[in-house]
Amino acid sequence: MRERARELKAAARPHAGGANEEGAVLARIAAMPAADRAMGERLHALVRATAPDLAPKLWYGMPAYAKDGKVVCFFQGAQKFKTRYATFGFSDKAALDEGHMWPTAFALKELTAAAEARIRERLRRAVR
Repeated sequence: MRERARELKAAARPHAGGANEEGAVLARIAAMPAADRAMGERLHALVRATAPDLAPKLWYGMPAYAKDGKVVCFFQGAQKFKTRYATFGFSDKAALDEGHMWPTAFALKELTAAAEARIRERLRRAVR
C-alpha cells in the first residue's frame, strides 16, 4: 500500500507520466531477480508491440499498462509474493467478457511462443 501511495503522489506531480512512467517500469523490471526480469522484459516488449496505445506505469509496485489512465493489464513477478509462478493479469477495464465467467489472470512458469501468442490475442481483445 505504501508503494501505491508513492505511485499516486508521483503521478500527481506536474509533468508526470510519459517517458518518466516507462522509465520507472523499466527500472522496476531491471531490479527483479533474473528469471522474473527476463520474463518482464519480454512481456514489456510484447505489450508495447501488440498494444502501443497502452501506457506503461507502476501499479502497486508492479509493471502495468493503462489506457486513459486506467490499468488494463499487469505483470507480477514470482518473487513479488514468493510464489512458484509469475502472473500476467487483466483488470476489469479490459474488454475480455465471455458470458458469465472468464479468466483474468494467467500463471506463467515460462514464456513460450505459445504463451506469447495467447497473451497477444488477449491483449488485442482487451484494448478493442
